[in-house]
Amino acid sequence: MKHIITTEALTKRFGSEEAVSSVSLALEPGRVYGLLGRNGAGKSTLMRLLTGQEFATSGAIRVFGESPVENAGVLDRICFIKETQSYPDAFKARHVLANAPHFFRNWDQVYADRLVDLFEVPMHRHMKKLSRGQRSAVGAIVGLASRAELTLFDEPYAGLDAVARRAFYDALLADIAEHPRTVLFSTHLIDEAADLLEHVVAISHGRIVLDADADELRGAAATVAGPAAAVEEFVSRRESTGVRRLGGLATATVTSLDDSGKAAARAAGLDLTEVSLQDLVIARLGADLERADKKEVAA
Repeated sequence: MKHIITTEALTKRFGSEEAVSSVSLALEPGRVYGLLGRNGAGKSTLMRLLTGQEFATSGAIRVFGESPVENAGVLDRICFIKETQSYPDAFKARHVLANAPHFFRNWDQVYADRLVDLFEVPMHRHMKKLSRGQRSAVGAIVGLASRAELTLFDEPYAGLDAVARRAFYDALLADIAEHPRTVLFSTHLIDEAADLLEHVVAISHGRIVLDADADELRGAAATVAGPAAAVEEFVSRRESTGVRRLGGLATATVTSLDDSGKAAARAAGLDLTEVSLQDLVIARLGADLERADKKEVAA
């Protein structure tokens, strides 16, 4: 199968608000995707659409080549872990893991037990009495040990501390090397997760503003700085996220800059600074917010 997920002009409205707006994606199997964006950008809604938990207003979704809505054959191959995961009041942490094999055909109990030790989860405590970090750890364990063909993490690890998050990233990298599957996770901790990501999808106001391989993005973008006129002249012929002025000086992030472009920038007397994946995504999202604000003012 060439694509594990495809969407075409996918749109979801809640009343007059478009939470997801004409999204077209094609995600390949066996890769790690980052779904990035600000709070309220539409990430969670898009994930719920992909897992059949929301009905699209318009457009098409195919997961494993079929619609996911009320499709047990598709949903049995998916694991979706949310930050706001809810559990029955009587459930203890051990009950969650005891029930998991009934939902995930590739469940690995031995691996789950190792993860319990790694994250130090109190298995005999009720879920509602666990700390936020401990609840996040349970979600991370289920997502990892499910070994589902398609695993979606909607920031369930946000409650983990920095040490536990690093343990999660390391465990995910090691396990997908041995047991390949497709992973899509949303996060605002872009720098932390940068080494995991093979492909980046950034969403703003429900629209895709960036859809590219992480390797292509790394090293391809740079911030140029110098006299405002020189910066504006340089970026006028290149794709950028917009010019930021401060008096007679200006900066701009150029999203694709090869060696000849970098040489041209230096020849124009401009300073060059490498841009991290996080800075590039933030610049793209910031440019989109500016465009949205201008449209709102014009309207």
